[in-house]
Amino acid sequence: MERKFKVVQIGTGKMAVYSMRYVYEKGGEIVGALDINPEVIGKDIGDIIGSDKKGIIVESMTNARDVLEKTKPDAAIITTMSLLKDVEDALLLCASLGINAITTCEEAFYSMNSNPNLTNQIDYLAKANNCTIAGSGYQDIYWGSLVSALASSTHKITKITGESWYNVEDYGIALAKAHGAGYTLEEFNEKVASVDKISDDERNNIIQSGNYSPSYMWNVNGWLCNKLGLTVKNQTQKCIPETYKEDIFSKTLDMTIKQGDATGMSAVVTTETLEGITLETKCVGKVYAKDEFDKNEWTIHGEPDTTLVINRPKTVELTCATVVNRLPDLYNGPAGFIGTYEMDELKYRTKPLNEYVD
Repeated sequence: MERKFKVVQIGTGKMAVYSMRYVYEKGGEIVGALDINPEVIGKDIGDIIGSDKKGIIVESMTNARDVLEKTKPDAAIITTMSLLKDVEDALLLCASLGINAITTCEEAFYSMNSNPNLTNQIDYLAKANNCTIAGSGYQDIYWGSLVSALASSTHKITKITGESWYNVEDYGIALAKAHGAGYTLEEFNEKVASVDKISDDERNNIIQSGNYSPSYMWNVNGWLCNKLGLTVKNQTQKCIPETYKEDIFSKTLDMTIKQGDATGMSAVVTTETLEGITLETKCVGKVYAKDEFDKNEWTIHGEPDTTLVINRPKTVELTCATVVNRLPDLYNGPAGFIGTYEMDELKYRTKPLNEYVD
């Protein structure tokens, strides 16, 4: 491709500050930006990313079709919500217009095991209109490819365990609320934990209805099993409230979380496979106390045991860098709603994005 790679940014919050800047710094250009927040609609995106004005004004999501049809981007980057049904309209619109789209929506990483009907609907439209839809971000590498790479150097695997911590303050109010931050324990049990106190059949019915709320590791375990050639026999999740010994103020929620109330949650997902390998993974998302920090730890149990620990990863920046580096893979990828396990291994982009496009 001789011209610059063109991107429309959907959602201009905390993540987009980095994703938009990274697009420019990788030789691409933002040709449109959309949001629902009246406080940012009408702003030049340069004011959002802390640069000179770019001449691109954030428009309302009600104008999404017009913006996408007018700008004809090579891809849309969607950095809004965490559940597939919450980004449904944006993904369906892109798929119907034949526009490639990549989203940081955590469920979209492997939504086949949590919302198959909507996944198939998006997949059908994307194939019909010859574009690629995918979910990516931090989990693409740090919960996905790094783990599969460790597995590939192991003679025999009996179990895979993983744990990842992240500060919900870094990702906005929607994610903080989804993690139960600020709830009393009674509210947490009613609004968050209750969804997992069901039988496998009940869970299956909810999944088929499109109303399941998976934790992030639910979809990660599915991705890993697919990548490693494992067959899922049974999968369960349990959400446990996180608390702290003192009051903690949350800037994102604009409230003080009282001692003993939920600062967030640990979501534990257990996957049993027909091959006899069990995956036990946990993501801990909460409002951090002063002594807490992001970390990522995975262990491959078997012959031999191997543990990978990454302390203080910059999860927001890594998420956005991953998505931007994935843009050529998205453009070159097969039509449909695909998992990144179907793409080439992610590469660092030393040249402008357009030079990697077929």
